[in-house]
Amino acid sequence: MNTFAQSNAVEDKDAYVKVITERSNKLVAGLKLENESIAQKVSFIVRDQYSNLNDIYAARDLNVKAIKEKYTDKEELNAALAKEYAKVEAETGKLHKAYLSKLSKQLTPQQIEGVKDGMTYGVLPLTYKAYQEQILTLTDEQKKQILTWLTEARERAMDAESSDKKHAWFGKYKGKINNYLSAAGYDLKKEGIAWQKRREAAKANQSN
Repeated sequence: MNTFAQSNAVEDKDAYVKVITERSNKLVAGLKLENESIAQKVSFIVRDQYSNLNDIYAARDLNVKAIKEKYTDKEELNAALAKEYAKVEAETGKLHKAYLSKLSKQLTPQQIEGVKDGMTYGVLPLTYKAYQEQILTLTDEQKKQILTWLTEARERAMDAESSDKKHAWFGKYKGKINNYLSAAGYDLKKEGIAWQKRREAAKANQSN
């Protein structure tokens, strides 16, 4: 029974490594690097980052399970969980810095932007573009603030453990951006309706 469990663990690990290797290769292919040696190095760096993050979150899950089994007192439980989550944040933060340092030895700042967008489904450029298309009267200062917050969201999303968690970081910062724009006097509902009409009109013109 034990051997079977170990065999399954190996198969799961092999399957996971295959998935993150393919994901990393696809991401790096999108950078269109001319030097094949550098492309391979970067692919390994990206793959290892996915693997290292997974190790941190897998250890966290085991620790959280043990903590929940250990503590019955709510205050003690919450304190122990908070300590565990703080440890995870410190570990992912350290890993994040080391990762960017490794990438910077192989890639230009613009190419590193490409890696960051690749790890976060291109949400930053798409969302930034959408805000500018939705609200045509944004000032340069407002555009700068939106980009700053979306960039912060992307940095956090890069370290997130799943697609949902990555999108959740952008959702959190989009809420902050929307509050900022509402406070500046924009009626986001009205702007959204106007944007939808402009898109429908553009689509109709293309089909004519």
